[in-house]
Amino acid sequence: MVMTKKVGIIMGSDSDLPIMEKCAEALEQFGIEWEMVVSSAHRHPEKTAKFARGATEAGIGVIVAGAGGAAHLPGVIASMTYLPVIGVPVAIEPLQGVDSLHSIVQMPQGIPVATVTINGAYNAGLLAAQILAVEDEALQKKLSAYRDALALKVEEKDKKLQEKIKERKRNGAGE
Repeated sequence: MVMTKKVGIIMGSDSDLPIMEKCAEALEQFGIEWEMVVSSAHRHPEKTAKFARGATEAGIGVIVAGAGGAAHLPGVIASMTYLPVIGVPVAIEPLQGVDSLHSIVQMPQGIPVATVTINGAYNAGLLAAQILAVEDEALQKKLSAYRDALALKVEEKDKKLQEKIKERKRNGAGE
């Protein structure tokens, strides 16, 4: 059995932590190890480069990078490693993350960064888990069970809705 690698979570500022810790929450439910650091592509490029270039040796298999504003961090990381990088646009004033989204999603040809929705760190964690699951059958089974649980919740919600509709019709609503 292949041992699952860990996920590196990097953010441009500690103010991004309330968003980026959701990535860790997603990973933890699948038993995936992670490490988290603050670094800045602009304010500490040497630290950022050291993280990116040393990620493989550190046992990291996927990097999730969150950034707001100009949001260069995910792209800079992607330019320095061959590991998959997932960018999380973080909403900040005044553009509420639209600037970050555009910055991350508009990577030049040859340096791809997968991008999730604004403040979508939880989904970034799920995507990182799916990437790692390519080589980990046990993780594939955990993800399958997670998806089955999501489908069951939808069925439960639909059942409640159908019961409300029947009750409404019995009571003559809509006539």
